[in-house]
This record gives sequence, C-alpha cells and structure tokens, in this order.
Amino acid sequence: MKTDKKLRAALQPEIKDSVVLIVAQRISTIKDAAQIIVLDSGKISAKGTHRSLLKSSKLYREIVRSQLSEAEYRKELKNA
Repeated sequence: MKTDKKLRAALQPEIKDSVVLIVAQRISTIKDAAQIIVLDSGKISAKGTHRSLLKSSKLYREIVRSQLSEAEYRKELKNA
C-alpha cells in the first residue's frame, strides 16, 4: 500500500492536466479520484466521488467495508 501511495504522489505533478483512467480493486487507489465508476457484473452500478458513493451506493459501501477495519469504516462513513 505504501508503494501505491508513493507512486500516485510522484505521478500527480505529471498528470495534473490529463484525464487518467485507473482500473482498481483497492479503494485506497481510487479514493481521491474526481469520479469513480462502480461496476457490477460488467454494468455501471453507480458513479460519483468517494464521499457521494458512500452515501448513495450500497455496493460501494460493501466494497469499502470489506477493505477496512470496523473503526476505519465507521470513520469513512462519518466523514462522508
């Protein structure tokens, strides 16, 4: 996870004026994206920011919950 975070930080100045498409399973990789598209069986289930999806998408919340501890998950919901 530290490597992923370092890589994204290093790339940020290089891609600031670009459209970047990231396909990921880890929430930490896409959490700060301007738009996240949630797929379910190959179809768009929801789209929005991390915060908006936490409020509106049951599937997204389930994915987030599966990747975080209970305390981290509660914190994410509180900050949404």
